Amino acid sequence: MYTAVTRSIEVSVTPLYLEEESDPNLPRYLWAYTVEITNLGDSPVQLLNRYWHITDGLGRIEEVRGAGVIGEQPVIDPGSTYEYTSGCPLPTPSGIMVGAYEMESPDGQRFLVDVPAFSLDLPDTPRTVN
Repeated sequence: MYTAVTRSIEVSVTPLYLEEESDPNLPRYLWAYTVEITNLGDSPVQLLNRYWHITDGLGRIEEVRGAGVIGEQPVIDPGSTYEYTSGCPLPTPSGIMVGAYEMESPDGQRFLVDVPAFSLDLPDTPRTVN
């Protein structure tokens, strides 16, 4: 699990390689990742937008921006956790993702919350620092 805290919002990510949905012959490697967003603050926040910076094993970069996550723009109350699972295909057997969520407080203030960098590696593969 990878975790970051920004302005009392904790984001934890757990990636999982989906071997049965991957095909190295194409090449296509698929990962699921589960994100838990916990509001450690005193007031609710709403997740408005997402940003992902995805780097594959050859250093190629893809950026993804969009409204909400999995079609939702959830309001996360103090002490509550919002959880969702999504996926990421790569043409290489490893990669890394990092990102941010744009949140809004009840008074209309918008701010960015860091999503920690997390590694997408095949199980039982030696890890290298890039």
